[in-house]
Order: sequence, then C-alpha cells, then structure tokens
Amino acid sequence: MNYAAPWWLPGGNLQTIWAALRSRRYLGPQPLFRRERWTTPDEDFVDVDWLIKSEAISEAGTAATPLLVVFHGLEGSSASHYAEALADAARERGWACAIPHFRGCSGELNLAPRAYHSGDFAEIDWILRRFAEQHSGPVVAVGISLGGNALMRWAGEIGAEARQVVAGIASVCSPLDLTASGWAIGRGFNRQVYTRMFLKTMVPKALQKLEQHPGLFDRERLLAARDLYAFDNVFTAPVHGFKSADDYWLRASAKPHLYRIAVPALALNALNDPFVPAASLPQAADASNHVTLWQPAQGGHVGFPSAPFPGHVRAMPDAVASFLAAHL
Repeated sequence: MNYAAPWWLPGGNLQTIWAALRSRRYLGPQPLFRRERWTTPDEDFVDVDWLIKSEAISEAGTAATPLLVVFHGLEGSSASHYAEALADAARERGWACAIPHFRGCSGELNLAPRAYHSGDFAEIDWILRRFAEQHSGPVVAVGISLGGNALMRWAGEIGAEARQVVAGIASVCSPLDLTASGWAIGRGFNRQVYTRMFLKTMVPKALQKLEQHPGLFDRERLLAARDLYAFDNVFTAPVHGFKSADDYWLRASAKPHLYRIAVPALALNALNDPFVPAASLPQAADASNHVTLWQPAQGGHVGFPSAPFPGHVRAMPDAVASFLAAHL
C-alpha cells in the first residue's frame, strides 16, 4: 500500500484521532444497515448488521456477489468510522457487506458469562462458517485491530481448511503481538487518552456482566483497574479461560501462528501506529508465503486519512478491497 498522510496531519496520534472524529467516512450516501440476530451454540446471541441493498440474503440465499465480512476492533461496531468506510467501499464494488458484532458490542449486553477477546478464533470460525453456508458467492473477511488479530489467529489455527470458508482475509492495524501492544497502550499519552477511552465503556459493561452472573470476578479489583493489563487480569483472562493477562496476551497473539496460514492474507500495519510498536510487527520470516505484509510509514491506528481537508478514510478500505478482489 502506497500511502502518504496529509501534511497537516503529522504523526500517528493525529492520523488516528482525526480519522476517527473528523474525516469523511464514505464517499456516497451514508451506509445503512439492517440487523439480524443469530443464536450462538451456547444459547447467547450475536447481532449482525447487513448493508442494505447489498444483495445479501440473510438465510439460505442465492446471491452470487462477493460478501465482505468486517470484524470490528475493541469496543467497535457497525457505527465505527472504519466499518462505514469499508461498507461504502464494498457497496461501490457491488459487494454484499456484513458486520457481525462481538458479544456485548451491538448496544445490548449479551447473556452468557463471557464477553469477547482478541484470540477468540472459535467465535470467528462459527461466524464465518455460517456466512459461507448461507451466501452462495465467495466470502472475504477483514478484521480491524482486535478483530484482525482474532481473524489471523483463526486462519493460523485451521490452516488449509480456511480455503473452504473464505477466499481471502485481511487484518488492519492489528496487535499481532498482544504483549507488545498491551504494554504500549498502557504508557504515557496512550494511557491518558486511549486507555481511558476504552475503559470508559469496558468497565461499565463488565459490571453489568457481574450483575448478570454474581461472583464472576472481583468487583473491587475491577474498579481499581487503570490500564488494560489490570482489566484483562481481572476480567478478560479469567472469564475466558486464561490464567492471567500475560497468559492471555501470549496465547491469543496471532503473530506466532502466521506461518501456518494457508489462505491469501494481508497484514496491514502502519509503522507509526501508536498502539502497535513497529518493532513488534511480523517480518517475512514470521509468516507463510500466503501472507502479504504491508507496512507503510504513516497511517496511525486505523487512520489513513486522505487530503484535501477535511480528508476521508477510504484509502485503507480501497487498498484492502483491491487485495481481496485479486483473490476472488
């Protein structure tokens, strides 16, 4: 991906924040979605937002167009700037587009004594197989940040079998080394801005989960959490079967599994991403020959805003869509 940030947006933080808050998300009309609720194997639910007029058929459909599945990032949704931009890019190509919400991210708390996490490849597997079963055309998937790590973790886990489900995948600004990214977001400016932003929604949802399932975790320890490491130690790790935040970050990271990926895959990471240290990014030796690494110097975290002022965020969706289209 050849990308250069506007001169008036120097640095990864500005490129990240401006893209999320001020840039144009779509070049056509605002993407509109219809919601469908899927019952999970454990009797919980996942809400899927389908791009309206995308020719997507919710159940047992016959649409032959490609389907783009977008897995959002931490605390994201179909309303996130990157989700709307990807939906806009899919619509422009005549593709169907669907955005499944991780549990608890659709605006309604899920039911089970669990939430979602960066390495939940079993959930990714169930979701993608259902899309593949009900959509007659080819399926491609992109994961943003947390969603991208989980998607790549899935592809590494099942190897060549992924080709039976998807034609290609992509991760965008994903923390493929969760330990490196976890420590990066817990320091300095990142801690004061991004960590506080995430905890502002994550802590209340965890407390609601505790009301649903008393005794699930230690309430006082959660309230004392001031960074994602502490939050993951108290909530994410134990609730999802990990011994600790360290164990979770180690076992859920996709980077050690990239060499096992056997489906066309793109890993796109900006070198100035404030969440993902450049030194932690995978190199060619870390990945199979099915994995393409794009590491532009600029872009921030899921930013990639374009000139002229105020800019739009279609550069990344267009690049990702072009990569996936080449493998349909």
